[in-house]
Amino acid sequence: MHITLIGAGLARLICAQRLQAQGHSIVVYERDSHVGGRMGTRQTELGGFDHGTQYFTASSERFRKEAARWEKAGWVLPWQGRLVTLENGIAKPAGRSDRHRRFVAVPGMAALGERLAQGIDVRAGQNVRRIERYGEQWLLAVQSETVPIDASAGPFDAVIAAVPADIARLLLQPVSPLADRMGQEHLAPCWALILGFEQALEVDYDGAWIKGSRLKWIARDTSKPMRRPGEHWVGHASPEWSEEHLHDDPERVKEKLLRAFHEATGSPVQPVFADVHCWRHAQATSTLPGDCLWDARARIGVCGDWFSAGLDGGGRMENAWLSASALADLAE
Repeated sequence: MHITLIGAGLARLICAQRLQAQGHSIVVYERDSHVGGRMGTRQTELGGFDHGTQYFTASSERFRKEAARWEKAGWVLPWQGRLVTLENGIAKPAGRSDRHRRFVAVPGMAALGERLAQGIDVRAGQNVRRIERYGEQWLLAVQSETVPIDASAGPFDAVIAAVPADIARLLLQPVSPLADRMGQEHLAPCWALILGFEQALEVDYDGAWIKGSRLKWIARDTSKPMRRPGEHWVGHASPEWSEEHLHDDPERVKEKLLRAFHEATGSPVQPVFADVHCWRHAQATSTLPGDCLWDARARIGVCGDWFSAGLDGGGRMENAWLSASALADLAE
């Protein structure tokens, strides 16, 4: 079959790889200029910052095998970071289970998406605005910055939307009853703080979950393996704060989050580099039961990290992998 996937985040790339290996012809359309979605690495004059997904774990047997394969290939390595919980400036043991190792892609989180995209026909910078019926097949209305009107792409035998639930619902509503099976699953935004320092911060941890702060997480990015030397930190604001300040001026957001960083760490050291980035669809506030949605008759489906996929919670890389793998099996 000639299959198109909408979006080039991790779930789409995994699904695309599986389907192409099964002998299908695959085209992936991605709105952004890069692949990997939240598996992002921001490049600066100081080096790379993993400002999106911080690490991943593997709890299911299937995903543990895949993580082991990636590790054997040298795509990922364990992160041995010292993690704590910060409350009122006091560091306490994180209190989280260490049954599962924490992995990071090398030399940056974006590298995994780039590797998974190799050999896949990815059309970056192309925003799919509509899905339309064309007899027994499908057409896409695609918006590009270089063309003033939407272009028509296809026809395709099958369409897979591997995008946030909010976007998937809008795309499928006019063409498929699958949209009615989605509830109010939502991916909340996340403001990311990116900081570079000339001197080391005098803290005895590499990552921290923070209580009672605008920031919910901070990490010494350069504590991860195969990173460029330096004192680089990344912070993530809480879903609630990010939602409330979604449309704020970035400079104002940076000022507030930098203040929260200093309050949490107790460090007066000022950064030589500071920036923020808003991930519009970052943190799952709820999950849809099951692995994915697939209409075999119409050949249209949905997958993503907002499916529970048998796990407790969502929004993780493992959710994305399990969901995409399940849909690839159904679409075969």
